Amino acid sequence: KNPAFDVTPAKYITGIITEKGIIKANKEEMRTGTLDIVIGTHALLAKNIEFRSLGLLIVDEEQHFGVGHKEKLKALKLDVHVLTLTATPIPRTLQMAMSGIRDLSLIATPPVDRLAIRTFVMPFDQVVVREALLREHYRGGQSFYVCPRVSDLEETAQFLRDYVPEVKFIIAHGQMAPSVIEDVMTAFYDRRYDVLLSTTIIESGIDIPTANTMIIHRADMFGLSQLYQLRGRVGRSKIRAYAYLTTRPGKRLNENAEKRLQVLSALDTLGAGFTIASHDMDIRGAGNLLGDQQSGHIREVGVELYQKMLEEAVAKAKAGGGDEDFTELDWSPVINLGATVMIPEKYVPDLTQRMALYRRLADLDTREDIDAYCAELIDRFGPLPSEVKQLAAIMIIKGNSKRAGIVKLEAGPKGVVISFKDDKFANPAGLIEFISNSGKTAKVRPDHKLVYFLSMTKINVRLKTMASLTRKLANIAAA
Repeated sequence: KNPAFDVTPAKYITGIITEKGIIKANKEEMRTGTLDIVIGTHALLAKNIEFRSLGLLIVDEEQHFGVGHKEKLKALKLDVHVLTLTATPIPRTLQMAMSGIRDLSLIATPPVDRLAIRTFVMPFDQVVVREALLREHYRGGQSFYVCPRVSDLEETAQFLRDYVPEVKFIIAHGQMAPSVIEDVMTAFYDRRYDVLLSTTIIESGIDIPTANTMIIHRADMFGLSQLYQLRGRVGRSKIRAYAYLTTRPGKRLNENAEKRLQVLSALDTLGAGFTIASHDMDIRGAGNLLGDQQSGHIREVGVELYQKMLEEAVAKAKAGGGDEDFTELDWSPVINLGATVMIPEKYVPDLTQRMALYRRLADLDTREDIDAYCAELIDRFGPLPSEVKQLAAIMIIKGNSKRAGIVKLEAGPKGVVISFKDDKFANPAGLIEFISNSGKTAKVRPDHKLVYFLSMTKINVRLKTMASLTRKLANIAAA
């Protein structure tokens, strides 16, 4: 009915499809194309559903759909445009976006006057929970109390009766009849109760501005994106909201659960969904693009190599699909000097932190950047062990080698053998002059490899010599 659109309102007909049953008239209208917009649940995946000309597919709350469901949706029509909406994309979807397979758009601007939710992670404390619920009650608001299992509800209900008798609560869970759940939610929305004690059925689709305190029982049993979605049920007005993530007192959490709760407590700013999803991918792994695994590591080749192979495959596909149309955008020299290159576990104990440091170092290729990186390591973790010093030296040699076009460098106690990329050098005349000035120290073999004879029995001498040699060759290539 909007006058801005020059169409007759009768043209836009909406059909609502649910699992309970599909009206035959709706199915026929979808097949003939009379319906322009169809809103439905998983029932749209039924085998007897046909679309005359499906052009756009919008998947809301995408994290609730399995890979099998999404593949069926895509199979409805090959050239359909797909738009997926989610506050916390699953690792597999996020990987697709970051690899270039899907386009990604972020909505990071919160509504006007919206306040961030204060989040507390703590062992369950009866006094703290009582005070939190009473504070919300006396300021005229309502609260959610979320349990991971239906079996936990009665125990929590008894706690509320014994310790917080001032508030009225009502219970809701997925094993109730739909009509009963609807009555419960209506009563809570009408403010006839102060606390809604429920399972995760309130994870999405609930918008109650007066509910601004949430207690999550056994938060270590929830996933990271699930906790973020649950926390988003409060703070939906201009009032400050609070979320308490409780764990069992005296019980040590497993490593992943502890990481999840630390991330959620640290990222309590508005619009942090993408950042939280990135941490979720780091914790759980990125999943497989082929197959139905939505999270987990690619154990066969390793995550880093898999990501690199995937980026190359995507670039090749965008270039036209053929090897002849694809030029390798990135390559890395192979350096073998017999040196120990690593960040020792005793220097940086945390594995995730070590992997992050390796990734950062892999992107550096100038001496200035590597020196700054080493200065940061000294500031954070103390004096550099010999293995890290050798690693930094190798990275400097690697940067020089790339600029010189050296694809492989193998050095031993008596000399070094250098292979150039595609058996070519950017400045052949300069290389010939360099070999002539070196006398018998340097020569080019018939297989186009450069051999440099020099005694380098000690590793430190070998590293310094190779850094100097590759820097000279890089300067010659640039000239």
